[in-house]
Amino acid sequence: MFNKLRNRFLIVNMVIISVMMLLAFASIYMITYQNVRNGIDMDLHRVADFYRKSDGNPDMPRPDDDHPPQEAKGKMNPPPERSVSFALQTDEQGNIKSTNSRFDMDGEFYDLARAKVASRESGTGQFTLDGNTWAYTVQDNMTGYSIVFLDVTAQQTIVTNLVYTFLIVGLGMLIVIYFTSRFFANRSIAPVKEAFDKQKRFIADASHELKTPLAVINTNADVLLAHSEDTIREQTKWLHHIKSETDRMKTLTNDLLYLTEMDDSRERMIFAPFNVSEAVEGVILTMEAVIFEKNISLSYEIDPDLTISGNNEQMKQVVMILLDNGIKYTNPNGSITLALKKQHHDIVLSVTNTGAGIPSEHLDKIFDRFYRADSSRSRKQGGYGLGLAIAKSIVEQHNGKIYARSTVNETTTFYVQLPRG
Repeated sequence: MFNKLRNRFLIVNMVIISVMMLLAFASIYMITYQNVRNGIDMDLHRVADFYRKSDGNPDMPRPDDDHPPQEAKGKMNPPPERSVSFALQTDEQGNIKSTNSRFDMDGEFYDLARAKVASRESGTGQFTLDGNTWAYTVQDNMTGYSIVFLDVTAQQTIVTNLVYTFLIVGLGMLIVIYFTSRFFANRSIAPVKEAFDKQKRFIADASHELKTPLAVINTNADVLLAHSEDTIREQTKWLHHIKSETDRMKTLTNDLLYLTEMDDSRERMIFAPFNVSEAVEGVILTMEAVIFEKNISLSYEIDPDLTISGNNEQMKQVVMILLDNGIKYTNPNGSITLALKKQHHDIVLSVTNTGAGIPSEHLDKIFDRFYRADSSRSRKQGGYGLGLAIAKSIVEQHNGKIYARSTVNETTTFYVQLPRG
């Protein structure tokens, strides 16, 4: 699916860029072509004026007379520099009467040039002869026609080279753009693909978590139906199983709804300064009895009057999640250590518990929804793998970060770093 999405994006992108390049190159070509045509027309008229004045004014030396070109140069406008041109004077039947050229050309060449012009109806135009491109103009006079020719091979080469340059540059640009677009398309799609994969995994995990309590409820309901003659007191065990699994499902759905609400309400939350030291102490007081029952020792060190900007109840929930997580994974006769301290411009909460620890390859994933480093052990302890995901969501909403450090078979420490208010 994502490959098709990427390919569709590439096709659309390449088509748009190709059309834009084609329009840009076509515009440049038309402008250049028009400028070259105007230059050729100007040069051709200049050459025509030169030969007409040379033929019509007896006081002006002709280019092929005995007078050197320098003598004529001061008395008439010369043709364009480095231009190759010549003029033919024909009668009304098209027979050549005289030639006027600054260069030596044989009579056969003049005949071929005249024949090229005679085969065209237009008074001006271009033709190719002996590998060169010639522009010409035909003018009527009293004795016949005056035909002026100008070699425009260089100008035509400019236009031709421009086309080849556009083709090479355009093809090279399209290749570069294709690989560049492919690179950025892959980078753009990667977050979407990751989010899609997480959503699929989330749905699969949620379905799996719901399947177990539903199976238990269904089995116990079948037992109740099979002993319909028994009293409610006699069926108490099965009813308690149903109630227990229903409570587990309720907890799971509440956590899922809470995560969804957290994602949707990030921009609508209103934060206010509060004393985080007092909030943490309040949570410890509520959890001390549970910790004592588990035969776990608890020690804590809290700097007084530390303040952050945020939601008091949500931060209490983060502390409760971390303490509850520590209680679940601390070995009997183990210990939990909590610290809340000021560190530069931040406030850092750390919760350390002794126990089996977390392998390093799992440390970056334990905050994902439904993720468990030890799946079987977590299920026995009633966990769904949502607590740390909720804690991460709350901490990130407070512009903080949460992470863990662990030494296998020794200790695990969770850190919550929050900006001071």
